[in-house]
Amino acid sequence: MSLLSRLAAALVASAACAAAHVHAQVAVVLNSRDASVSLIDQQTFSEVGRVDVGKEPHHLYPKPDGKSLIVANAISNDLHFLDPVTGQMQRRVRNIDDPYQIGFSPDNRWFVAVGLRLDRVDLYRYDGKEVTIAKRLPLPKAPSHVWFSADSGFAFVTLQESDEVAAIDLNRQEVAWKMKVGRLPAGIVVTPDDRYLMVGIMGEDYVEVIDWRQQKSVARIRTGKGAHNFRGLGDKRHLFVSNRVDNTVSKIDMTALKVVDTIAVPGGPDCMDITADGRLMWVTSRFAKQVRVVDLTQRQVVRTIGVGRSPHGIYLHNRAPML
Repeated sequence: MSLLSRLAAALVASAACAAAHVHAQVAVVLNSRDASVSLIDQQTFSEVGRVDVGKEPHHLYPKPDGKSLIVANAISNDLHFLDPVTGQMQRRVRNIDDPYQIGFSPDNRWFVAVGLRLDRVDLYRYDGKEVTIAKRLPLPKAPSHVWFSADSGFAFVTLQESDEVAAIDLNRQEVAWKMKVGRLPAGIVVTPDDRYLMVGIMGEDYVEVIDWRQQKSVARIRTGKGAHNFRGLGDKRHLFVSNRVDNTVSKIDMTALKVVDTIAVPGGPDCMDITADGRLMWVTSRFAKQVRVVDLTQRQVVRTIGVGRSPHGIYLHNRAPML
């Protein structure tokens, strides 16, 4: 092969490689202390790019139409919209106050922004394209995570610094009730049968189970110190909880209300996502500037990937159902 032919072949190979990276399906990781997003190629388990976003991106949420991934920037008071497959920037929306945690109701009529710094929850109406403010609700102290009832009637919010869970009536746009739970409640989900709230008690070592219609705690599932956030396996039965202090992830049977497995995940495990086939769980290690990939069959970390400071939210487009 002539020198010219070899150079041409090399250029073609380089272009093909670049195109593969541009179109590769990525894991999107929020580096909350670096105001950036790491893009990790899911095939090579390597970081292929970073995208600058606003200050302190903590959580993220896909748009209902699946065409955008919304990154919520708590300190710069804005949202960045990314392509959910490639992670490339689409647009920016300003003047969304302190969106620490965000979410759409199941019927897609409501967009909720939880303002931990401002002690407030903002309710927005969603028309399928844009959001418009409906009500700002003072809700101290330190509202943190949010989940919705199946009928979209209620949004449930944990209040980290007052050790409470609050229920917001979305139709009335008001706080319906609050109840005491354990110290520093963080992650919250509603079980697939819409019967119980599961609350990660970060200041202790358990998940509190609440009959939300009766506003009554019915069980405490011991998991590990720093019980923090949740991710369902996608089978409507099993739920993972990250124990940030114990450096473990516990697997809960939501039918039996007990722990059925525990996996070691170092570095302060925080947010999680699971591949569509249910085989791999990606976990942000909040204190280690790393992401861990856990093989759920082998029950161990099989990959460790370096990212930015204080990695928090994580998203896979090819993901299992949330519960």
